[in-house]
Formats: sequence, C-alpha cells, structure tokens
Amino acid sequence: MTEEEFTEFYAHSVNRLIGQLYVMTGDLHEAQDVVHEAFVRAWGDHRHLSVDKAPEAWIRTVAWRLAVSRWRRVRGGRHAWIRRADMTTVPEPGTAAVDLATALRSLPTRQRLCAALFYVCDLPVEQIAAETGMAVGTVKTHLSRARAALAGSLAEHSNREDRSDRRR
Repeated sequence: MTEEEFTEFYAHSVNRLIGQLYVMTGDLHEAQDVVHEAFVRAWGDHRHLSVDKAPEAWIRTVAWRLAVSRWRRVRGGRHAWIRRADMTTVPEPGTAAVDLATALRSLPTRQRLCAALFYVCDLPVEQIAAETGMAVGTVKTHLSRARAALAGSLAEHSNREDRSDRRR
C-alpha cells in the first residue's frame, strides 16, 4: 500500500472504525485511542498492508486487542490494589485542607500552575519558567499574585470561621 493509498484508507475508515470500537468497548475515548494506535502500528508496516487483504479488518482486530489488553492491565492492577489495600478507613480531610483546595481552585490557571510547581514540586523559578515557556519575571508575578490571593481567601475563611465559633 502506497502512502497515498494509506492516507485515503485512513480518511475513509477512521470514523467508521472508531464507531465500531466504541460499540465494542462502550468508551468513546478508549475507542479513539486504540483505533489511532492501531493506525500508527499499521503505518509502521503499511508497505505490507494490501487493499486486497482487508486492511480495515486488520485495524479493527489490532484495535480490539489493544482495548482488551488495556482492560486486562487495568483490571489486574485494580485487583492487586484491592488485595494489598489497608482496610482501615482514611480520615476525612480537615477544614484547612478543604479550604486550601477550594482557594487553589479559585486561582487562575497560570497562577495555580506556578504555585503548584514552586510549592508542591519544589522547582526553582528558573525551571518553572523553562517548563512553562514563561519568562522568569512572569513566573515571579504569578507566584506573588497566587500568594496574595491564597492569603486573602484563607484569611477570609478564617474570619468567617471565627465569627461562627463566637455565635455558638
């Protein structure tokens, strides 16, 4: 199969195959992933594919096998965790943790990203700039604004909590 034939084959069959795998797996995203992975594998061997030898069936078979393989891996991993799991219950998060999570979700995306990379991943400002494609000064600005916003949000919640404690 030539490159042009493969391109035409892909264009005419990808959506049909995704639909078929969706029906087979019940998961659209999984169907898209396995069909595209099957096409990648077929492209690696496209000179050996033949229009006469039902390449669509080959793609469908490979995609189905990929889906089953993923399903087995996930199922096996889940069973391993269940067997290994500690049966004690995990305590509920404290109000401070819930408040912090709520405050973090309220930050703009870039501020939250910079704060997470700096405080959670313990990355220096220069590395954050390199990983995010931002200038060092921009990272510092986002960190400063994130700290200010978090301090304000957490102080606000603390004040509300103090007032409710006084009412009791």
